[in-house]
Amino acid sequence: MKINNAVIYFFGALGGLLFGYDTGVISGAILYIKKSLGLTSMTEGIVVSSILVGAMIGAAFSGKLSDKYGRRKNVMVAAAIFCIGAIGTAFAPDTVVLILFRIVLGIAVGCASALVPLYLSEMAPANIRGALSSLNQLMIVTGILIAYIINYIFAPIEGWRWMLGLALIPGIILLIGMLFLPESPRWLLKQHREQEARKVLNHLRKGVGVEEELAEIRKTNSEENGGWKTLKEKWIRPALIVGIGLAIFQQIIGCNTVIYYAPTTITKVGLGNSAALLGTIGIGVLNVVVTILAVWLMDKVGRKKLLLIGSIGMAVCLFALGLLTKFGGGSSATGYITLICLAAYIVFFAATWGPVVWVMLGEIFPLSVRGLGIGISGVANWAANLIVSLTFPSLLDQFGNMLFVVYGVMGILSFIFGSIYVTETKGRSLEEIELDLKKRVPSQLAEKGKQHII
Repeated sequence: MKINNAVIYFFGALGGLLFGYDTGVISGAILYIKKSLGLTSMTEGIVVSSILVGAMIGAAFSGKLSDKYGRRKNVMVAAAIFCIGAIGTAFAPDTVVLILFRIVLGIAVGCASALVPLYLSEMAPANIRGALSSLNQLMIVTGILIAYIINYIFAPIEGWRWMLGLALIPGIILLIGMLFLPESPRWLLKQHREQEARKVLNHLRKGVGVEEELAEIRKTNSEENGGWKTLKEKWIRPALIVGIGLAIFQQIIGCNTVIYYAPTTITKVGLGNSAALLGTIGIGVLNVVVTILAVWLMDKVGRKKLLLIGSIGMAVCLFALGLLTKFGGGSSATGYITLICLAAYIVFFAATWGPVVWVMLGEIFPLSVRGLGIGISGVANWAANLIVSLTFPSLLDQFGNMLFVVYGVMGILSFIFGSIYVTETKGRSLEEIELDLKKRVPSQLAEKGKQHII
């Protein structure tokens, strides 16, 4: 195995770029799809949100399948589905076919949302796991930015088929790249393939501390069977609560209203279409730059502290966005206040809840149910995303920017949730995090041990 570690982590995170591109590209493409295929407001909403339905399906099945067949093989399957979805949407002759292939794309997106943080967390050493796992979010926001730029380039020719079809290129790159990447050493050990696991770890850690890490994984792995039965055990419940809670709050604090409807939001406050498109690209650039900062902060500040800072920062921005634009009238100054609030919101989200949630989902679950736990959290994330995306346009029409005050309240609730339920994972091995879960419910584990002896 002669692949550089940086290449392993790059391709391990590349699924995030496709995730970001395919969720972001529709914001510009839908303007021309509507005209080309004669969409009604209802079919427009279905085209936009159908990818989220597919994402729930993908997240639901990918976790369990990754526990059974391995992380690497499932990423390769997701890459193949990305390619099929890109071709299908680009050549869709009518609305029904477009919606069907958007669902296919969604399955790949849901798989990537669960598999990429899982693979990266299991490959990374504890001291820089936060930074390496954050590459997933960096790839997501880079994919969104690329989608915004592609939208802008093809807008003059109304080339929505090009916008959607170009996702094929990174899909092929991911599929080829994954052919040469190693399997997760933790999954290999779980399958009793210790020599292969040792070989991968020796390469990743350059021979340092490999036997100690193997012994630690072996110890936690020997005590569990995995599957739904294990996931329902009392000692895993805190991890499940945190995983589902983080996944839902990441969406209901309004993050994807900016991604999906930024052009609409900016246009509504008095700026023209071209300004809206350029403003969207500006938001995309800001998202990428701040996420790079988050990669650096992750292992220095800590996950929990970043979540709490982000909750307060986003809540303040959302309250300001709602109240200032409500009472500021329809002037151009109000439009620029909206842009400033959106930009500040993006800074707080991209530095905190954006990357931290995906990093923690890859850390908090025990090895035996890690894929399954991330999959369930992913379904919760995409379901919340779907609800927010479907309700935002009609609620914005009805309540105007005061709607953002409601999202601000969600920001306060996310702070309370993080304060009570989230425990710090910075600098701790995945096995240490798992042992900490077990220590919280010692009685059940002792009883389980007695049953094993009998």
